Amino acid sequence: MGKNLKEAYKQISKEKVYSIRDGIDLIKKLSFEKFNSSVEVSFNLNLNAKKADQQLRGSIVLPHGNGKIAKVLVVAEKDDQEIAKKAGADFFGDETILNKIEKENWFDFDFIVTTPKFMPKFAKFGKLLGPKGLMPNPKLGTVTTDIEKTLKDIKHGQIEYRTNQQGIVNLSIGKKSFKTDMLVENYKFVFSTIKSKKPASLKGDLIKTIHVSTTMGPGILIDKDGGVN
Repeated sequence: MGKNLKEAYKQISKEKVYSIRDGIDLIKKLSFEKFNSSVEVSFNLNLNAKKADQQLRGSIVLPHGNGKIAKVLVVAEKDDQEIAKKAGADFFGDETILNKIEKENWFDFDFIVTTPKFMPKFAKFGKLLGPKGLMPNPKLGTVTTDIEKTLKDIKHGQIEYRTNQQGIVNLSIGKKSFKTDMLVENYKFVFSTIKSKKPASLKGDLIKTIHVSTTMGPGILIDKDGGVN
């Protein structure tokens, strides 16, 4: 643990559980990064990720975005490529562009969007795109019949959430430069989404603990029962 992080932790009460507003104000105060760091939330969930019905995965559009302008590649038939071009896609093409990704190791984008009818052409690229989290998926909204809306959502700050092997969901709710009210509203939206995804088979509370931090800063324990004032 570096000197700056040690000093930051000294200013956090180990006995206190913070509201999200107080927590965000504190991490912004304690942040020592010299860049506009992300504000990150970690949900430790009472889930067994080995069980199929306890694997949470989906996407949401944050009310105020996450401070990142995503680059989007649309892979589809010619008519849909025209729609993508007009809707602001950064890149677009057909199966040829998938071959370019494979041959040139080209990954200058954050999302790939396609249509249901074009999805079968992705089958042979699963091992290439899957491990990088780039394989289009209906659950994430990246397999769609409405390319224009999907591009709008992604550009506005659509983010993916998913549990890791330890049952933890980590995601960014914005940048340190955001006003606290904006970060709180983004957090409320994420919090309510996670709470609503409790599997029917799960007994007890879904959320064990919640921590908020900046990219390199200390984690602060947040009220898991709401704490949104």
